[in-house]
Amino acid sequence: MMPPKSSSGFTLVEMIIAITILAMVAILGWRGLDGIVRSRIALTSEMEQTRGMQLTFAQLQSDCDQLAPASLMPGRQTLLAAQDRLLIVRLVYAEQQPTLVQVVDYRLRNGVLTRKESIATRDLSAIDGLWQSALNDAGDNPDNTQAVALQSDLDSMQMQLWGSDGQGWRPPPAATADPESGRAATNQWVGLQVALQIRSHSGSMVKTFLLGGA
Repeated sequence: MMPPKSSSGFTLVEMIIAITILAMVAILGWRGLDGIVRSRIALTSEMEQTRGMQLTFAQLQSDCDQLAPASLMPGRQTLLAAQDRLLIVRLVYAEQQPTLVQVVDYRLRNGVLTRKESIATRDLSAIDGLWQSALNDAGDNPDNTQAVALQSDLDSMQMQLWGSDGQGWRPPPAATADPESGRAATNQWVGLQVALQIRSHSGSMVKTFLLGGA
């Protein structure tokens, strides 16, 4: 009689070992891929924050450069810096058009920094109303302009001012109900320093601006 043919397949033990090795390789591969994905997400978030910060500072630079001079706004306040709040009256130029002015309102709420601008006008009485409306947070919006979100995930916006007396940086003066005090304070500032604190970051992003292109 012919002897029975021996089986050339894998034994059960060999299959178990092979499956175990494949499982370990799959776990290691998944961990590596998960690490790459997490790093990519974190890098994308950092890039978005950096891009938003650059755009925010560029917009602040433009608004500070175009701060309306006292000669154009006699007896009127054109700058108010406070905790998480900045109000500016800026010049608006258009080709072959007279120079206009508008109120720009920066505000940090719930971690989001927004910028809202009013209509541009030559009517100083209208500017007075727009400034007071923004100051009182009345929400008046005659041209239906919406606030534009510039930066999110912020903890705070701190500001300091440089006076024309050259005595260094100092915090903004306390808000006052006396319009004369506000006007006098506005006219003495020549520089603005803005520090934006990002959540989950230990340091702040700081930028200095000349007021009125001084």
